[in-house]
Amino acid sequence: MLPRFLAESIDPDGRHARLAEDEARHLSQVLRLGAGDEIAVFDGMGREFRGRIVRVGRDGAEVLLTEEVLASPEPAVRVTLAQAAIKGEKMDDVVRDATMMGVAAIEPLVSEHTVAHLRPGHAPDRWRRIAIASAKQCRRAVVPPIGGGTLFADWLAQDAAQVKLMLVEPSASVEGHPLSTIGGTRPESASLMVGPEGGWSPAEIDAAVRAGYVPITMGHRTLRADAVPIVAIGLLQFVWGDL
Repeated sequence: MLPRFLAESIDPDGRHARLAEDEARHLSQVLRLGAGDEIAVFDGMGREFRGRIVRVGRDGAEVLLTEEVLASPEPAVRVTLAQAAIKGEKMDDVVRDATMMGVAAIEPLVSEHTVAHLRPGHAPDRWRRIAIASAKQCRRAVVPPIGGGTLFADWLAQDAAQVKLMLVEPSASVEGHPLSTIGGTRPESASLMVGPEGGWSPAEIDAAVRAGYVPITMGHRTLRADAVPIVAIGLLQFVWGDL
């Protein structure tokens, strides 16, 4: 398989692509590739091409496109993961694995019980880099956008998904529907809200239900905070016949 790189810009008509400085550095210094070598490039929005390296420099790399290839298909349901920020590398793992699972977008949330250091609008740049690396590794041609960090109440006001789901613990202030029972017609879009290590507050659950969210639960097993959203996404894709 050809090594894959995210292109800073792609001009299919001109058969030209450009790699940014960091991608070019990985190409030349880590993989030891240079002019004449064949690679694959993708635009992060669903298109992928084979190409040949023309030039590598400190400012980036130039690639001659040789043919467009069929990119891996995206899930039929566009799922946005609205994840209340969790501590340390666990959030990195969520971004990496959610990208691998095919989410359309990731929106880090600041909730009442969030203990991770995240100020609204200041999500770390490394999450974008992690998403890019994950897309490259799993051969996905789409890099999901990572939100800057949104207050819980602001997210409720702006979420326009067709189906809105809120993952709650079995001991929450509202009874959750078993995730396996979420059926019916497969939606075009969905949002999945997942809480932080300390869970949602009763006030947040009440506000979400009033905003149209369906509370769901995965049963009585206790999972790591970074595993919960990935398991939930996989189960939803199975329920919707989207694997």
